[in-house]
Amino acid sequence: MEKLKTLFKAKADQLSTEIKDLLKEHGTKKMGEVQLSQAYQGMRGITGMVYETSLLDSEEGIRFRGFTIPELQQKLPKAKGGTEPLPEGLFYLLLAGELPSDKDIQDLSADWKARAKIPPHVFKTIDGLPVDAHAMTQFVVGVMALQTQSIFSKKYAEGVNKKEYWSYCYEDSMNLIACLPEIAAYIYRRKYKGGKKIDTDPKLDWGANFAHLLGYESDSFKELMRLYLTIHADHEGGNVSAHTSHLVGSALSDPYLSFAAAMNGLAGPLHGLANQEVIKWIFDMKKSIGVEIPSKEQIEAYVKKTLADGKVVPGYGHAVLRKTDPRFTAQAEFAKKHMADDPDVQIVWRIFETVPPILQSLGKIKNPWPNVDAHSGALLVHYGMKEYEYYTVLFGVSRALGVLAALIWSRALGFPLERPKSITTENVKGWLAGKDQVWGD
Repeated sequence: MEKLKTLFKAKADQLSTEIKDLLKEHGTKKMGEVQLSQAYQGMRGITGMVYETSLLDSEEGIRFRGFTIPELQQKLPKAKGGTEPLPEGLFYLLLAGELPSDKDIQDLSADWKARAKIPPHVFKTIDGLPVDAHAMTQFVVGVMALQTQSIFSKKYAEGVNKKEYWSYCYEDSMNLIACLPEIAAYIYRRKYKGGKKIDTDPKLDWGANFAHLLGYESDSFKELMRLYLTIHADHEGGNVSAHTSHLVGSALSDPYLSFAAAMNGLAGPLHGLANQEVIKWIFDMKKSIGVEIPSKEQIEAYVKKTLADGKVVPGYGHAVLRKTDPRFTAQAEFAKKHMADDPDVQIVWRIFETVPPILQSLGKIKNPWPNVDAHSGALLVHYGMKEYEYYTVLFGVSRALGVLAALIWSRALGFPLERPKSITTENVKGWLAGKDQVWGD
């Protein structure tokens, strides 16, 4: 079918040129309340959904139920002897809208431990994949295999009253969150550690047990997991993974299906896979330059080469933020406390000093500052986790806390099927010619 492919390419090139011309001349014109450019360019800036658990401000950064990350680090319960917030506390806050007590978190942690029961077929299904399959592929397959346990789906098939949807969504979400660390760790051990599985430790909290299941026993790595799982959990509803879970859930797909869909979005290089791209870029730079810690001048030259090659500097820029991501700052503070002399951490900090001025000089970059992905890889490498393909799975385990809390709220509030209106470029041209109306029904 090479003829069809060639024909398509010609048609696509023609329409792409037409669209560029349309946006150049008419991009600011409004179709109802929406600019034409917004319809074509990822719906940026359109407020079109309600998402209860977090809010992202372009200047202040992410707030979870009104609390900033530094506030959460101070106010959320901590493990005995620890200084970082427990992710259980963040989930409680997202769901209940109020800060938990230590007793609240002890109860929640005990509940998750009791729910962490994974049927043997889940591991067998993962084992059916090639060992070298991407870790995110294995993770999504594992979640989908666990979907056989969905209470929501069973109750919906029985004809439950829609006012009770939230209750079964809650049960599924709690069960799924409870099982994710073991599924994710099983994939890590299978793919990178010869398949030697580690049993759960019932004495540990959710984040520390995840570290244990992965095979990392140091107290500081457990602290890193608590911080990592907290700060990656949510980022309001418009990002790909959160929006996907909201969209798929609006069709009354159960939490397993909704979360799996969200993880397929998180696996994209413009979303969660970026953390993989950052550390890979740093490794490539070190190899290219041939030194352990490149100088600022060497980093500047490599950055300019990256940009000249038509590539982006991974870990820099954000669709909404117009300042350094507070999640980057939290990780930098952790690094100063635990590993200030680490070579890769030193490189991350030198990149932070070097990249923003270069991007600012281009004149087209709205946010030249680092995002959350710019730092996480160096922290993980310090503890020996150099398998950067796995980093997005860590992100996914964390993101479950936010998107599933939001999904429970969506069912409790009875939010309807999400169904925005779409148009064609022919409609747009007709509208600009005064022939068609392209908004609403």
